[in-house]
Amino acid sequence: MKFSCEKTLLCEAINNVLPAVSAKSTLVALEGILVHCKNGILRLTSYNLELGISKNISVNEEEEGAVILNASLLSNIVNKMPNGIVSINCDEKLLTVISCADVEFTILGIDAMEFPDIPSVENGTTFSLSSFLLRNMISQTLFAVAQNDQNPVHTGSLFDIADGVLNVVSVDGYRLAMRTEKINIEDTLKFVVPGKTLGEIVKLLSKLSAEDDEEQVEISVSSKHICFSAGGYVMVSRLLEGEFINYRNAIPKESLTNVVIETKPFLDSIGRASIIINERAKSHIRCTFLENEVKLFCETPLGKINDTVPASCDGPEVVIGFNNRYMADALKASECEKLKIEMNGPISPMKLVPLDDDSFLFLVLPVRLKS
Repeated sequence: MKFSCEKTLLCEAINNVLPAVSAKSTLVALEGILVHCKNGILRLTSYNLELGISKNISVNEEEEGAVILNASLLSNIVNKMPNGIVSINCDEKLLTVISCADVEFTILGIDAMEFPDIPSVENGTTFSLSSFLLRNMISQTLFAVAQNDQNPVHTGSLFDIADGVLNVVSVDGYRLAMRTEKINIEDTLKFVVPGKTLGEIVKLLSKLSAEDDEEQVEISVSSKHICFSAGGYVMVSRLLEGEFINYRNAIPKESLTNVVIETKPFLDSIGRASIIINERAKSHIRCTFLENEVKLFCETPLGKINDTVPASCDGPEVVIGFNNRYMADALKASECEKLKIEMNGPISPMKLVPLDDDSFLFLVLPVRLKS
């Protein structure tokens, strides 16, 4: 195998497939990147048995072939090369020469046959979303994905498609995040994508969106796997199995107290209270919703804070406690200047929704306050 291409192009492709490389594995091949060149197309592939990423780029090919190269080594070598054309030449003994200008590295590769096949997503359902929309829907819900595996299915986000509407839902036992959009698909689908996969999708789409925010992402779903394709990249992930919570039943249908509040001042106030909250000085924030204002109070061994934020409240006064980080995460994810908080007393979930539509819905469970 022998080919050459521009360093910046090769660097970008290598760096973007690195997230699916196994850090440590009994299969040494999984710690590498499969480098495959044929018909002037270089395909770089990484796979950790849960997530696989591949990227095709055009190169100047002199001889086709394939080899597995240690991912860390390959990345460091190419990134440290001077700017210019990088050449990679692999012989039948898998000795691989990587050169650019006056710099030349020689490393030993692994037989390409040792690289496991990435699952193919066949006979499934395929639909498309814009890069911006998919990234936005994931970003606004990913914060509520469970971080422990007590219920593994909740370590991912549910994609629930019915009647031309897509709901992306995340829950972790303390909060719920839902993002809703109308899409052009008639199928009815439900599947759960691992949070780690969604995090990598957001990172990749953020890079691609810098060039084209409206680029379409093709999504193919089978019974056990999902495939995202955009910008020459293909990302294949396993789906999570198990019974996802009936999120619709968890959402309060009515509310007694409705509050309209500016997001940034409320978030800033929670940020000030968080100064005296840490792992050693844990406490919750006491929040009193009055007619024209919201009063916040917090006390820990580090000190105490009283703060007031303007708000418009309709309904009975509510005194409620919440985790500072959980509420702050929801406010940040709202991405709006004002929002509405709906409540049914001090022991029911706080529901955060936009003022003008139903594009998102966040639930934050309250905590019992010490009297």
